[in-house]
Amino acid sequence: MSKQIKQMQMDSMKAALKDVRDLVLLSATGVNAITENQLRLQLRKKNIYMHMVKNSLARRVFSDLGLQTKSPWEGPTLMAWGADSLSDLSKALEPIVKKNEKTLKVKCAVAEGQEITFKQALDMPTRAGAIGTIVAMVIGPASQIAGQIIGPASQIAGQIKTLSEKKPEEAAAPPA
Repeated sequence: MSKQIKQMQMDSMKAALKDVRDLVLLSATGVNAITENQLRLQLRKKNIYMHMVKNSLARRVFSDLGLQTKSPWEGPTLMAWGADSLSDLSKALEPIVKKNEKTLKVKCAVAEGQEITFKQALDMPTRAGAIGTIVAMVIGPASQIAGQIIGPASQIAGQIKTLSEKKPEEAAAPPA
């Protein structure tokens, strides 16, 4: 393969991955073209893209984009990226990998440019779940403070209301 063709492939890969920080790398040994095409079409409906790469070129592109991976560059490599989060991507790929366990194997996942295991990727929260957790962490202390402020005030208001509802003779009588 000429240097110009390799450079064109690297440029194409850089353009496709320029904003991608989360992806899964698979080993696709023995996957025939029909199965691979069916997988691509099935995943495209979920906004997930797959691309077979030449390891030496992918290693260079990953290095240029700041994606740090060391181990996955042996054998045929199939990249998958897309979905809303790495967790969604991993959960979409998991049943496919289990169904085709003889031909598809997960090499690793990349989260925010760092190599992690596929199990870690599956356990990560989805984007919506992470946002919900952050919102709960922000709102939690404020609601606790509001409850502490309102609690004593509502007790005093309740006591005042009770006193105001009593008849004037009961309110003036000394406690027994």
